[in-house]
Amino acid sequence: MSEVYAVSADGGGTDYPVDGADEPDWEPDLEDDSGAVIAAVGRQIKLWRESAGLGQAEFGTKIGYGENQVYKVEAGKRIPRPEFLDRADEVLCAGGKIAAMKQDVAEARYPGKVRHLAKLEGDAVELGAYGNHNIHGLLQTEEYARALFDVRRPALSTDDLDRYVSARLARQRIFTRTPLTTLTFVQEEVTLRRPIGGTMVLRRQLEHLLELGELRHVEIQVMPTDRDDHAGMGGEVQILKLRDGSAVGHSEAQLTSRVLSNPKDVQVLELRYGIIRSQALSPRESLAFIENVLGET
Repeated sequence: MSEVYAVSADGGGTDYPVDGADEPDWEPDLEDDSGAVIAAVGRQIKLWRESAGLGQAEFGTKIGYGENQVYKVEAGKRIPRPEFLDRADEVLCAGGKIAAMKQDVAEARYPGKVRHLAKLEGDAVELGAYGNHNIHGLLQTEEYARALFDVRRPALSTDDLDRYVSARLARQRIFTRTPLTTLTFVQEEVTLRRPIGGTMVLRRQLEHLLELGELRHVEIQVMPTDRDDHAGMGGEVQILKLRDGSAVGHSEAQLTSRVLSNPKDVQVLELRYGIIRSQALSPRESLAFIENVLGET
C-alpha cells in the first residue's frame, strides 16, 4: 500500500541564542513518537537536576541558559541543543548519560516524514533518482539547500528553514557509510543553470556535483533540454532497492510526499527510470557537460 503525507519530506536543526529567547516553542509531529522522545529527555534532565539539589534558575546559571529555557526543556516544550545536553551532563556529573541522548534528540528535531525517508535511504543498497526541477536533495550543498528553502512561499520561519537544511544535509551520510550504496542521478539541464541563491552559490553547487561524480559508487547523468524523446515528462522519479530485496518508489509534489510500495507501481517507476537513464548523457559525457556549464557560469 502506498503512503501519502501532507507535507514535503525534507526537514532539519539550527543555531539559537544561548538562552533560546528567539526560539519558538516546539510542537511535536503528531504522526510519530518525537513528542514522547523530547518529553522523556526533559523528565530525565529534571530528575538529575533535582537529585543534585539545584533549582531551575541555579541550574540554568551553571550551564549558561535562562530559567525559562530550563523549564521548557524539562516540560518537553523546547528541544535542547547539543551544547545544553553537554553542559547539563557536566554540571550534573551524569557521566555521559545525558550527553548520550543527543542522537535521539537530533532525530526528534526532524519531521517524521524526513525520518521515514531517511530510514528507507539507510536501508537502501541502491538508489536512483531523476530530478526535473531542482538539484536532488542528496546532491545539494548547504548554500544551495538554504537558498532553495529561502525562496519558498509562504516564507519559512528562520527556525523551520534551519531545521529543513540540517535534515537535508544529515541524509547525505548515505555517500560515506559502509557498505557503499550505489547511487545514480539524472538531472535536467535546467537544474544546472538556474542560479538559485546567485551565481557563486550555483558555481559551488556545480563544483560539488563534479566532486561527487568522481566517486566510484556515484553516477550523475544530465538530460539535455533538446531531447525530443523523454520518458520523464510525468515528473520526478526515485527508486530505492532495499537490503531485503524489495523496492519502493518515492516522489514529491506540491504539499505532498509519497512512498510507493505496491510492486506494480514500483515496476512502472523502475521502467521509466531505466529509459530516462538510457536517454540521458552518459556519466562521463555528463561530467564534461557540467564542466562546460561551470565554465559558462
